[in-house]
Amino acid sequence: MAVQGIDRRQTGGFTLIEILIVIVIMGLLISLVAPTLFSKVSSSQRKTTMAQMQMISTALDTYRLDIGTYPENLQELRRSDRPGWDGPYMPRDIPADPWGNPYVYSLASGGETPYGLSSYGVGGLPGGEDDEADIVFQ
Repeated sequence: MAVQGIDRRQTGGFTLIEILIVIVIMGLLISLVAPTLFSKVSSSQRKTTMAQMQMISTALDTYRLDIGTYPENLQELRRSDRPGWDGPYMPRDIPADPWGNPYVYSLASGGETPYGLSSYGVGGLPGGEDDEADIVFQ
């Protein structure tokens, strides 16, 4: 018994096997490209961190030239009531590092450098190794 009105011609489309093959090929390509892409992003974030710390360091040195000492904290680069203050020394608010954490600034008590400036990196905590290591400005 034949059903009337149904055209049994082959219609265009993909079979399940063809779709699965395409998905497997895309997965293989992504697994080859993703590690390279993620390492570039990490490298870019570290370079951005160093550039921002260089900008902050320049502002700190300019502050010292005007006031005679380094600030107690980074916010003094934007506002201070100290005599001789000729700021703001940063055009905008102090930026956060590329991971959204504040930069760590401390006045040194002797030693070669007058202050410490660093970022805790991707981990956001002091210490760490490899990609999670602290980034220290020197």
